[in-house]
Amino acid sequence: MTWTVVPARDFERHADRWQRLHAAGPASPLLAVDFVRPLLEVFGTGREMLAWHDSDGQTDAMTIVTPGRFGAWNTFQPAQAPVGLWLQRDSRRADGLLAGLLRALPGPALMLGLTQCDPMLMPRPKGSHSFDYIETARITLQGTFEDYWNARGKNLRSNLKKQRNRLRQEGIATRLEIVRDPGLMAGAVADYGKLETSGWKASEGTAVAADNDQGRFYRALLEGFAQRGAASVYRYWFDGPDGPQLAAMDLCVEGGNCIVILKTAYDEALGPQLSPALLMREEATRSLFDEGRFERIEFYGRVMEWHTRWTDEIRTMYHLNGYRWPLLGRLRAGGAKDVPLPSGQC
Repeated sequence: MTWTVVPARDFERHADRWQRLHAAGPASPLLAVDFVRPLLEVFGTGREMLAWHDSDGQTDAMTIVTPGRFGAWNTFQPAQAPVGLWLQRDSRRADGLLAGLLRALPGPALMLGLTQCDPMLMPRPKGSHSFDYIETARITLQGTFEDYWNARGKNLRSNLKKQRNRLRQEGIATRLEIVRDPGLMAGAVADYGKLETSGWKASEGTAVAADNDQGRFYRALLEGFAQRGAASVYRYWFDGPDGPQLAAMDLCVEGGNCIVILKTAYDEALGPQLSPALLMREEATRSLFDEGRFERIEFYGRVMEWHTRWTDEIRTMYHLNGYRWPLLGRLRAGGAKDVPLPSGQC
């Protein structure tokens, strides 16, 4: 059983290996080659390392890691990646593989943090050096939309119904458009950027724009997924007397029996009396129930108050630390202050 470590700039040479291992596991779209490739191309620094573990001539684990403070490594984790880049063929404890990887990494490698682990993709080891990260939400697409919707709170259903009545009274019809064509993804990302740059994210410098790194990432990501029919961009329009107005958008990727909503934006100028993103969410959720293509909708990101109105399916993501020698982990767990190791929590 051995680890092989190479510079992650060589990812393309080993993409087939990654793809085979991805297909053998839960196959989350967030760990597909089409997701990892643009992450490295746009946000990589050149310091990242690609590593894989072979057992009996078969690759059973792969990851991309990057050095942090002295002696510490972490999974490559740009803000645009909802889960840490760790693939595993079986359900063995991941922490049992980390000591060997640390011995294979260059330089002083004493601790490795697997960040933003999803217990649905990799069960959380009991009694391990793991730490809560955030709670995240999903919707299981079982039964009918009517059953699901009637189980939601009365306030949510009543509020959205009132909004739809108001729009009708003003002569405005709503329209949900789903874009799947690879050739239309660049324009879709540009439209999404216009929504974000008109809102609060623009003042913080975090908005997607067609000509910034985030825009380039999402365009490459969606084009790659769309080439194999696994990307969808939801545009939500208000069609009124003055013509169509883009009200809200979702950027989504698909795979592993789920659809993941990566990004949502809406026109903040529509004011507090309307919730275009929630109106879009109602219609999009209805269409997903009716299509029957997926088992669940994944939101990822930290649970917000509005998530709890849409679902009670909430789970806790976690970080997992591994140490080169067991004694280091015991000292860290015991709170020893004389051990010069950084924390693995992110």
